[in-house]
Amino acid sequence: MRLLIVEDNEKLAALMAKLLAEKLYSVDLVETIDEARAAIAIVEYDLILLDLSLPDGDGGEILRSLRRAGRATRIMVATARADVVQRVETLNDGADDYLVKPFSLDELLARIRALLRRPAETKQAVLAAGRLTLDIASLTLRVTGQVTPLPRRELGVLVTLLRNQGRLVPRRKLEDAVYSFDNEVTPNAIEAAVSRLRRRLDSLDAAVTITAMRGVGYILAESAAA
Repeated sequence: MRLLIVEDNEKLAALMAKLLAEKLYSVDLVETIDEARAAIAIVEYDLILLDLSLPDGDGGEILRSLRRAGRATRIMVATARADVVQRVETLNDGADDYLVKPFSLDELLARIRALLRRPAETKQAVLAAGRLTLDIASLTLRVTGQVTPLPRRELGVLVTLLRNQGRLVPRRKLEDAVYSFDNEVTPNAIEAAVSRLRRRLDSLDAAVTITAMRGVGYILAESAAA
C-alpha cells in the first residue's frame, strides 16, 4: 500500500511518515502542489494525506483537479483550518475525510485504516485467493485463518498481485507499489521480493502460484489444490 503525504511542516510530515512506515505502508513525502502533481502523475496512490495551506497555494486544488478528472483516490485532508464552512466545502469538493490539526497520531492511523476499508473504484477491502485472505486496511494476512506476518515489501507485492489476480502485473507496477521515491531500487529487487514471497506462501500451503513472465512481470493465481 502506497501513501502520499502532502505537508510542508517537516517535523509533522516526518512523524506521520515514521508512523505509517512502522505499520508497513510505503510513503512518499512532498511539500508543494507542484511536487504533489508530479508524484500523482507517476504513481497510483492508495491514499493521499493532504494539507490545505501549502507554500505554492491552496492544497484543495489537488483535490478538485483529481475529482474533475474522475479519479477516486482516497483523500484525507489534514489541516489547521477548523471552521465549519471550510470543512463543508472541502467535503463537498470530494474529500473522503477531514482532520483538524493538532491531532493524535493514533486517531490519524485509525482514520486511515477506516478509509482504506472503503472501496475506491473496484478495489476490495479484503482480498482472497486459495487459502489466504488479506485485509488491506490493517495489512493483516491470514492463511487458513491464521495470522501470518510478512515484511513490508512482500506485503506490497502480494496486495498488488491479489488485486490483479489472474492477470499479468508488469514489474514496473510492482516497483511503484512497493518502493518510495527515496528508495534505491536495484535491478533484481522485485525478483528477490517475489522469490521470497513465493517460498513463504509455498511453505504455508496457501494454495496460490506466482508465475514469472521473464523480463515482463508476474501472475498470481489459485493452484489446483485450492
